[in-house]
Amino acid sequence: MSDKHSEAFIVPGFRASGVSAGIKAGGALDLALIFSEVPAAAAGVFTTNCFKAAPVLLDMERIASGAAQAILANSGNANAATGPQGQRNARAMAKAMADRLKIDEKLVLVASTGVIGHQLPIEKIVAAADKLAAGLRAEGISEAEEAIMTTDRFPKMSLRKGRIGGREITLAGIAKGAGMIEPAMATLLCFVMTDAAIEGNVLNGCLRKAVEGTLNSITVDGCMSTNDTVLVLANGLAGNRTIRKGSGSLVLFREMLAGVLSDLGRAMVRDGEGATKIVEIVVSEARSTAEAKKVAYAIANSNLVKAAFFGRDPNWGRIISAAGSLGIPLPVQDVELFFEGVPLFRHGQGVKGREKELRKIMARDEIQVQLRLKRGERSWRILASDLTHEYVTINAHYHT
Repeated sequence: MSDKHSEAFIVPGFRASGVSAGIKAGGALDLALIFSEVPAAAAGVFTTNCFKAAPVLLDMERIASGAAQAILANSGNANAATGPQGQRNARAMAKAMADRLKIDEKLVLVASTGVIGHQLPIEKIVAAADKLAAGLRAEGISEAEEAIMTTDRFPKMSLRKGRIGGREITLAGIAKGAGMIEPAMATLLCFVMTDAAIEGNVLNGCLRKAVEGTLNSITVDGCMSTNDTVLVLANGLAGNRTIRKGSGSLVLFREMLAGVLSDLGRAMVRDGEGATKIVEIVVSEARSTAEAKKVAYAIANSNLVKAAFFGRDPNWGRIISAAGSLGIPLPVQDVELFFEGVPLFRHGQGVKGREKELRKIMARDEIQVQLRLKRGERSWRILASDLTHEYVTINAHYHT
């Protein structure tokens, strides 16, 4: 389930807060803190971009220990392409927070989002650290979410509860992301908290598997960022028997984690800069998963396809053209294309007589496209947004 009421977003043993440090203009919240009352098992997945931001590099170093206790994140400045000073600033913000929380500096992970190429106003972050720590409360997760938003139109939060070994466990996540959405990973900050007790290596495996089918299966504009970060902390305070490899409870935990990340991923596509539609693209009967994924992204990232969905035009020619451009020897006479189960292309040509049904389908907020390649048994599913005038307007003015 998901719920946007702050009182519903309480994870035992976690507190959070959000303040305005003056990084953004106008007094908007721009500095977030998530704190576990005890050191937690930790796992992370990060951007594969060569130009990784300073906080990403620091977190990749620290997450290797498998433990963390706090996440400090700012919006309004990416601290990316900032050289050695950017590295020093990432460490300085972590140290400032560790000092206030009285914990080991190595247990503080950091994240940044915003414009690239500007030095982080570290003095503002350090000055706000006392207020941020003093504001920690169990109900503060929604404030932390607000503080990490940039071009987001609405907050993105999701929560699941389940029972493991007679103990109730809670798993909740918050995220930001609306533009530069494309694996690997999708461009975002995403922080997940749980009171479940789980081995660190098992948590890491669960996160990577869950990300692949959720946050790594969405696209808004086919652009990868420098700051993508997904972090999960598990503090074990639920008191359940520790989840290990082979535990019967592992399946439930995986489902809960995947459910939260799926909610957040869908919300990011819904909030894609200027987006009016979610387009679910399912490529099936491929020879391999990699082949299905390659075709799906060719369709999803085609500006012509995306613009057609914005214009409510069932232009199937653009879709088969994108699929056929990859050098994959598709059996043209066998390939089939459907919108919400309505056939548009089969036997090597378009299907006529379904115009009335298609007009209704194209007016929907969410549309499923299915392309059957007739080459095998593998499939892949991704969520994409349409391409609108507003996307161009937003990104024409979002500069470094």
